[in-house]
Amino acid sequence: MFFEERGGAIILRVRLTPNSSSCGIRGIFVDADGLEYLKINVVAVPEKGKANRELIKFLAGRLKLPKSEIRIAGGETDRCKKLQLPLSENVRQTLLQLSEEG
Repeated sequence: MFFEERGGAIILRVRLTPNSSSCGIRGIFVDADGLEYLKINVVAVPEKGKANRELIKFLAGRLKLPKSEIRIAGGETDRCKKLQLPLSENVRQTLLQLSEEG
C-alpha cells in the first residue's frame, strides 16, 4: 500500500514526475525495497519548489482538502516523497480510488 496511518495522520508516498505534458495520476510504482508509491505527473519544472507546490495543489483538489493540510514530510528535493495528510476515512477512501485511476 502506498500510504499508511502513523501518529494520527496519513503518510502518502508519491513518486513525482515533473515537467510532464499533463498533470495526473499514472498508477503505482514499486521501488527496489518493495515500497509502493503513487505515481503523479505535474507540468511544473523541478526548480524553486514549483513542482512540489503543483503536487500539493493537485492533491488538495483531488482529496477536497485545503492546501494547508498537506505538507511534505520527507524527500522535498527527491523524486520519491512522503506527504502528511489529515487522518480521515474520506481521505483514505479517496486515496484508494485514486490508485485505480492510473
